[in-house]
Amino acid sequence: MSAVGLICGSGTLPIEAAELIQRAGRPVFLAALKGSATAEVERFPHVWIRMGEIGKLFRSLEGANVREVSLVGAVQRPALKDLRIDMGGLGSLPEITRLLAGGDDHLLRGVIKFVEDRGFVVRGIHEVAPELTAPLGLVGRRQPSAADVADIALAVGALRALGPFDVGQGVVAIGRRVVAVEAAEGTDSMLGRVTRLSKGGKLRRDGRGGVLVKTPKRSQDLRVDLPAIGVRTLELAAEAQLAGVAVAAGQVLLAGRGELAAKADQLGLFLAGVPVAEAA
Repeated sequence: MSAVGLICGSGTLPIEAAELIQRAGRPVFLAALKGSATAEVERFPHVWIRMGEIGKLFRSLEGANVREVSLVGAVQRPALKDLRIDMGGLGSLPEITRLLAGGDDHLLRGVIKFVEDRGFVVRGIHEVAPELTAPLGLVGRRQPSAADVADIALAVGALRALGPFDVGQGVVAIGRRVVAVEAAEGTDSMLGRVTRLSKGGKLRRDGRGGVLVKTPKRSQDLRVDLPAIGVRTLELAAEAQLAGVAVAAGQVLLAGRGELAAKADQLGLFLAGVPVAEAA
């Protein structure tokens, strides 16, 4: 049986994914990015690689009988000057240069083609470890109120409308009003902005209220760019005095689902997966 190859960035998701794949009866091989992946990868068959060690990466995957590859965990976009291109990657330097010259979507689509042109199949981590994604319905015990449900619907509509413009994956809605849209700063920084607006008196409400909704962009290739939330996202949502968080079921990764459920309950937040049709 061929192994599933995981190209591992930072965070807990690479380890969770490897455990789930093994539990399902498939061998796994981890290509751990130096400076990003944690030492826990060494619990599994693995190789450490630097950004730019293209030849070493593909030789290692082939040697481990890998046919399917998934990218999992956060990785900072590299600058060309920071890459350490090995001898096996020198012939690909013009292609790598073109990839880094475009935007993020261009880069991610190019990465898929780059890997598949070398004989591998790129799978989304939600395909090889679907248990990592948000289920449909509640994660935790707290239920959204009718006002929360209305805010979720508004935020989903805003994300759907913004989809063609390659804007971020998150929106905060409070009192049936969109108050923040995620841009290049990311979800956590957007939530920090909401907290500052609240403390500055720019957002008026009686007590806790409002929601964060996170979904993939319509044109997003889920094989390499699946949205994710972790404990820090919930902590920042609580600091922003939101009532809860809703994400697209099956299309947003939950980093440590059990821990997230407990944290949501502790913070008094609801956490829910909404139908993909509603979050498209």
